[in-house]
Amino acid sequence: MKIGFVGLGNMGAPMARNLLKNGHSLQAFDLSEDALRSLAQAGAAVCASPKQAAADAELVVTMLPAAAHVRSVLTDEQGVLAGIAPGVTIVDSSTIDPASAQAFAKLAAAHGNAFVDAPVSGGTGGAAAGTLTFMVGASETLFAEIAPVLGAMGKNIVRCGDTGMGQVAKICNNLLLGITMTGVAEAMSLGAALGIDPKVLAGIINTSTGRCWSSDTYNPYPGIVETAPASRGYTGGFGADLMLKDLGLAAEAARGAKQPIFLGALAQQLYQTMSANGQGGLDFSAIIALYRHHAAQQ
Repeated sequence: MKIGFVGLGNMGAPMARNLLKNGHSLQAFDLSEDALRSLAQAGAAVCASPKQAAADAELVVTMLPAAAHVRSVLTDEQGVLAGIAPGVTIVDSSTIDPASAQAFAKLAAAHGNAFVDAPVSGGTGGAAAGTLTFMVGASETLFAEIAPVLGAMGKNIVRCGDTGMGQVAKICNNLLLGITMTGVAEAMSLGAALGIDPKVLAGIINTSTGRCWSSDTYNPYPGIVETAPASRGYTGGFGADLMLKDLGLAAEAARGAKQPIFLGALAQQLYQTMSANGQGGLDFSAIIALYRHHAAQQ
């Protein structure tokens, strides 16, 4: 297919590369010239605007930081809706609130286009390997149409329900992820403070009831998992400010549903502290610095 792709960040760029690897042609836009140059070397056509990226495309994919960016990319004078042909589907893989996804679907429908929320999980490693999980909000018919394209970027393509339900699944998943990461950071820091070898402790946790992705795949303690951001100075992963944003989305949705999220609220405050300390650009697993810094002061 000829695909318009907007948003070539840490997640979007490897996703776009996998589309190219699977034989799709890409016309891409991003604010970063370096990102565009890199993708052009992989075979993509570089565009000057989202409008140009959407022109003549058979499908448009967006991967952006927040709902405000999605709205801008869709509705600006040089936005997607100004260039897209009627009947072409827009797939948004950004993590935004469900209400915004539903509002964008109405905007797109008024223009004659379907809008699908399809946020992802799996991190930058999953994006590069093409093993992402896509949580899709779409009708059964539309899901069947786009699933093969999503399959070029991911391993698990799941229809979660109608528009907005992909975002519901994503914010619930990331709520849990933020909680488990702070829990693993707390446990690993306590163990180290009490004198156990962190590698021994991690091995116990990962073969016991405390095992979780935050421990066995993305452990926040340096030197435990070679491929984790903790082993490369907490760079190149999922930024703490992005986790803070996602926890905020969960809190906002919970408030609307009058549903308590006790642990989520605590995790949100921990990430807020990390951001206030100027560490929001580090990977979210660097939350362990709050614990290790405290331990160093004792």
